[in-house]
Amino acid sequence: MVKDTFSNNTQITNDMLAQILATLQAQGEAIKSLMGEQAPATIIQSNAVSSRGRRAKMGFKFTKKEIDIMPSRYQNIFACGDTIIPYRYHKGVYEVNYRRKGIHIYACASTIEEMKRRFLDKLMRGEQVNHNKPQRAATYNTPKTYNKTTKPPQGIPFAHYVDEWLASKRFNVKESTFKEYQRVADTHLKRDFMGVTMAEMTRSRVQEYLFGFVEQEKHRTAEKLSVAFSCIFELAVEDKVVESNPMKKIKLPYAERKKGSAFTLKEEAELVNICRKNLQSDWAHAFLVLVYFGLRKSELTSIKIKDENLSCISSKTRLGRKEVVRTIPFTPVFKRVLPYVDFNRAKRANPNTMQTAMRKHFPNHHIHELRYTFITRCKECGVAGEVVMQWDGHSYDRDVVTSVVDRGYTDYSQEFLQRQALKVDYELPTLKYDE
Repeated sequence: MVKDTFSNNTQITNDMLAQILATLQAQGEAIKSLMGEQAPATIIQSNAVSSRGRRAKMGFKFTKKEIDIMPSRYQNIFACGDTIIPYRYHKGVYEVNYRRKGIHIYACASTIEEMKRRFLDKLMRGEQVNHNKPQRAATYNTPKTYNKTTKPPQGIPFAHYVDEWLASKRFNVKESTFKEYQRVADTHLKRDFMGVTMAEMTRSRVQEYLFGFVEQEKHRTAEKLSVAFSCIFELAVEDKVVESNPMKKIKLPYAERKKGSAFTLKEEAELVNICRKNLQSDWAHAFLVLVYFGLRKSELTSIKIKDENLSCISSKTRLGRKEVVRTIPFTPVFKRVLPYVDFNRAKRANPNTMQTAMRKHFPNHHIHELRYTFITRCKECGVAGEVVMQWDGHSYDRDVVTSVVDRGYTDYSQEFLQRQALKVDYELPTLKYDE
């Protein structure tokens, strides 16, 4: 009798457990559907562990938010709850080497979060190179990936990390800045260190290379290369390809930079006369705009004229930031040369032609010194320092003692700016405007 009772109780307990488990499973599915969008960026899946070789690989998924920003071709592959990307912890770093449906991406880092970020960056970069940035893809080589099986016997090439450095800058800087980085890489780094491995890039070798430019008095080139080397070696240190950054022990000798100088009044008069005699050339109109509005030559293409005011987009606006439009009023001295200026021709002036004309007529000056001239004349005529900064697009001037916060909270009226512009009124020697 006791045995039968015990048996019946056991049967009842099993039924209850089955019912409880079914309820919990249903609740779990409901919670999962509700919390799917808030899943953490890195999910370690216990059932995603697969053994390959001697070590086990764990896996992570992309969140719905990350998948939504992917191109459609990748959304179908990395759908939330579908694809698990395996990775492993090996020799102090987390590694992911993913091959599927034509995708082959290798990324590694000291933390899981950083490894995943690099993987996603490389995934997105590959899509943008092929579709969104054709002008860069034509001249830029996506860096090869290396791991334990694909790394060449002689070591990872230095050129690989040059490409990694360019890849890190590709969508974080403006087009013109990236082209300069690419020029430095192609002209110096890749050419001068062709076939050299990272292991062979010793401190003494890099130092001797940089000091060679110093001896040739190419200090600016040495500085650019020094910055590039520092970034490249930092990437290699993060990947544990090299133990330390040799640039931390290399210091370039101090070199006084050559400072430009404003045109004298006599030179400014000569400039106006030369431009008047060459009005058939676009560069003549561009020079007059630059010297009387203080623009950078790269800002010419954005100029607009309205109610005796010239506006332009500042070329120093950082990538991803809102465009900064600044406005400069016509000054009395400019109004006297206004009949000789065609703003449309100034907008389409070729920078190379402008450079050639400057070297021909004023070999001791460069184009940017036209900007110096405008700023100098404004200060000589007594224009408020903050107004000059507003016109030329500078955020700092050691001669202006007010703080950046004060300048940020100051909004000058148009009437005040016009009164300041009236101060820029001076005569040029040996210049007759009615000729």
